Amino acid sequence: MSEIIHFIKDMLAEYGLWGLIFVSFADSSFFPIPPDFLLIPMGIANPDKALFYAFITTVASVLGAIFGWFIGKKIGRPFLKYIISEKRIATVEHYFNKYGSMAILIAGLTPIPYKVFTIFAGILKVPLRTLVIWSIIARGLRFFLEAAIILTLGEAALPYIEENFGLISIVGALLIIILYTVYVMVKKKKKASSS
Repeated sequence: MSEIIHFIKDMLAEYGLWGLIFVSFADSSFFPIPPDFLLIPMGIANPDKALFYAFITTVASVLGAIFGWFIGKKIGRPFLKYIISEKRIATVEHYFNKYGSMAILIAGLTPIPYKVFTIFAGILKVPLRTLVIWSIIARGLRFFLEAAIILTLGEAALPYIEENFGLISIVGALLIIILYTVYVMVKKKKKASSS
């Protein structure tokens, strides 16, 4: 399986920006290869375009998330069962039950397959606006963070990201969850005191 993925990745790399757009869109809806595999080498090869690549990757990924949401809404579980196991579906369902729409944020920042969450958001009829907002935040943070690391470390960015990005993204997701929770609590407190 990994040989097939490497072959597809190499083939998409030949298309440059169009390959990056395709893989960014498809990763959020139906494809097994995350865009980081193209974004990072392209950013290292052209550091002056690293932020532009991060922007394009974010936009295409959010559009793919919308497509994934429609897949979930129209086809639902049968499609999910086709691409992942029942055990993984149960795990995703657990995340949505525990964290609500914040599960989209967590998946968007971490190495968890994002498409599963966008499709599941459609199945659960999470408002499309909510999906788009969390997708912009999560995917933007992830891809712009990678671009920032590329701009800071240059060619050393690839091994650094490979070794540390999972941990960095999980910490980032936890910080956002904490900040959001504090924001919601402060908002509720203000509302309670004004009534």
